[in-house]
Amino acid sequence: MPADRTKEASSFSLPDEFTFIRRHFLSLAGPGALGLTDDAAVFAPQPGREFVVAADAMVEGVHFLPDDPAGTIGRKLLRSNLSDLAAMDARPFGWLLTLACPKNDGRHDEAWFAAFANGLAKDQREFGVSLLGGDTTSTRGPLVLSLTILGDVAPGTALRRNGACDGDGLWVTGTIGDGALGLKALLGEIPDPTGWLTDRYRLPRPRVGLELAGIAHAAMDVSDGLAQDAGHLARESGLGVRLDADAVPLSDAARAVVGTDPARLALCLSGGDDYELLLAVPDDATERLQARCARGGVPVTRIGRFDASLSGVSVCRADGSPFPMDRLGWSHI
Repeated sequence: MPADRTKEASSFSLPDEFTFIRRHFLSLAGPGALGLTDDAAVFAPQPGREFVVAADAMVEGVHFLPDDPAGTIGRKLLRSNLSDLAAMDARPFGWLLTLACPKNDGRHDEAWFAAFANGLAKDQREFGVSLLGGDTTSTRGPLVLSLTILGDVAPGTALRRNGACDGDGLWVTGTIGDGALGLKALLGEIPDPTGWLTDRYRLPRPRVGLELAGIAHAAMDVSDGLAQDAGHLARESGLGVRLDADAVPLSDAARAVVGTDPARLALCLSGGDDYELLLAVPDDATERLQARCARGGVPVTRIGRFDASLSGVSVCRADGSPFPMDRLGWSHI
């Protein structure tokens, strides 16, 4: 991830940019990265596979808090990108990082970046990926991080958003609402005695490796709110979807906070930062879905149904009555 030579030499408030890159990121580099000394990576794609590429950015104060531990911030960025690959049933192998660091802000120093890189090293080992390159620069604004993830799939097997069929069940992995409630806990607005919610906000659990091609008709990950993302999945498939609010799985920590308060349940359904998978699955594939997720140690729950007679997303209670929601999810614009 060589520095941009058009930038003034003193723009990075740490030691020389190339020294900075070697010190913190060289140990993360894979073979194709060429020691992070060139302007691009070189590697051979595996025969008989298709590339899958995704990119996401995180901005300090928007996607993470300024006082979040440095060791979790890069991991959250990597994991949110891994979740995009998981939604397409792709296998990850590498990533690129772009880093825009505030100039002379007194916080993002050598120790901060050492912890940042050490966190990424942990996740590289866990998920079997390596750094291939990127870019470093400075900014007058907040810390901005952008990551591009690379993966592959067998030809024609990538799961898409537009494949749901009328009558398919709507399923979700894991639990919903922990990320949104974790942010509330970090802001001091709700209790989190076990730290579960905080941890889930800072460190998502990307559901890579489930191998759901041939089982699910369509998939996407939940990043901007369960209800809104279910609507995206339905719309791209030319359908509507009925979402049962009472069937949505909550963790014990979330359930303790939500109780019987519909406003807090609505926050769980719309808050985002879950990074679980939403799946459109035909009824005759239910047992295979459950077996595949059980093999990966991932809970999966049916929470609704796709319906050609509906438009958009209809959020209901178990008795069929409408569930009130002020908003369905997060908007980036």
